[in-house]
Formats: sequence, C-alpha cells, structure tokens
Amino acid sequence: MTIDPATTAIVLIEYQNDFVSEGGAFHGAVQAVMDKTDMIANTHRVVAAAREAGVTIVHAPITFAPGYNEITSHPYGILKGVVDGNAFVKGGWGAQIVDELAPQPGDIVVEGKRGLDTFASTNLDFILRSKGITTIALGGFLTNCCVESTMRTGYEHGYRVITLQDCVAAASQEEHDNALKYDYPMFSTPMSAADFTAQL
Repeated sequence: MTIDPATTAIVLIEYQNDFVSEGGAFHGAVQAVMDKTDMIANTHRVVAAAREAGVTIVHAPITFAPGYNEITSHPYGILKGVVDGNAFVKGGWGAQIVDELAPQPGDIVVEGKRGLDTFASTNLDFILRSKGITTIALGGFLTNCCVESTMRTGYEHGYRVITLQDCVAAASQEEHDNALKYDYPMFSTPMSAADFTAQL
C-alpha cells in the first residue's frame, strides 16, 4: 500500500493524562495493554516520521465541562464510567493531552468530542475534506471503543482507514485482541507503526 503524505492524516484519539499518565482516572485500567503494545513510544515515532513527511496531525481529545451537562443526567455504559471517575474535565490535568504528544505548530486539535465516535460531535469530517485528506490512520483509546467507533464511521464516510494496531490500548487484553482480530480487518487496514512509517 502506498501512503501519500499529502492526502493522509493521523488522528490521535484521547492521548490524555486520564488514560496515559500515572494518577489518571483510567490509567490503571489500560496500563497493562499500553505497556504490552508500547503504544506511547510507537505513537511518538509514527508522529515524528509523519510530521517530517508532511502528514496532517490531528489530535482528538474528549472533554466535558464540570458537571457533565453536555450529556444525559442518567449516563450509562462507558460515559457513566467517565462521570463516576470525574474524568476528562475541561481545564483539568486529566483532560490535557500528554506532554510526549503535545500538539505542535501546524497540528490540528479537534474540539467538541463528547462521545465515542470522533466524527459524531466534531467538525473532523469538514476539516479532513477541506484539506483533501482521503486516508486516515488511527491510534489511541480505547481499542474497542472510541478508536473502533471512529474507524467504522471513517469507513462509512469513504475514507481509506488504517488502524495502527500497536498504537492502541483497551481496558483488557481480551477486549484489545478481540477488536484487532475480528473488527479492525472488516473496516480498516490494520498496520503496525513500523509498517506505516516505512510506507510513507
């Protein structure tokens, strides 16, 4: 597969302290899979190579105002976990993008992500199309949640979707492996960080 940097964007989903850093609300849940995939180091290498090649770098953090008034007063599922953990509060340390992958000049930070699918409550699609992007490479959290939701919508919207399989992590190895084995090949081209950078 040939990857044209001019028409490619890397979408970095929720590389925020509440996932990545010690003391983050969900760090304990994802740490084992993060460590096994070495996702932060892999992502750092991919982003550095992509930036040098001229690939568009897009950051997609999830944030909520204190009190979580943007979502239902009776949350359930993963969003209930966010509320119960007081996670991703706008302006707080937990919601900040981790220092190792902090946005650089020329990067794009997508605002308005309040749910799982990065396309759903943001202008990501508009940004990508206005820049002539036809290929998106995804990394981040969780393997089987926000990354997978974004992957599926990207596929439905006609993008060529690449999932960076060693740049993602989930709350358990079983959930992570299941998504990589059964779901990712249906809606994307799974690829390692090394393979992606080699094809830039």
